[in-house]
Amino acid sequence: MPSIKEHTLHISASTDELERIRHFVADHAGKFGFDEGDINDITLAVDEACTNIIKHAYEWKTGKPIHIQLAMRGNEMLVSIIDEGKSFDPAGYKMPSMQDQLNQKKRSGYGILLIRKLMDHVEYRKRNSRNEIRMTKKR
Repeated sequence: MPSIKEHTLHISASTDELERIRHFVADHAGKFGFDEGDINDITLAVDEACTNIIKHAYEWKTGKPIHIQLAMRGNEMLVSIIDEGKSFDPAGYKMPSMQDQLNQKKRSGYGILLIRKLMDHVEYRKRNSRNEIRMTKKR
């Protein structure tokens, strides 16, 4: 069984913490041996997921917990982000149309698509009162 290196960051939900999250993820992805392009992809996916938690799960209420765990297993980086906010139903997610977004001059709404494109695998789970997004990226 391959050894697993884990690193955890516990933060309070706030956009003020996003820079700290980005540094944490980029630093460890680099130490895990990812190239600059993959580091940027992983960092952007985690940033987007945490932003969605702050905005949608916690509805901008600051001080709520977000736990980020990074692990390297073989050539794969595992990312787990846990929150206790409002749950998300990926089955009910409908991709907004580009035309509607342009007509309404919206700059958001593509975070889930972006996360799915940047990472190799994305999974959402609801366990008791906790939500978890699990993402993987292969080196």
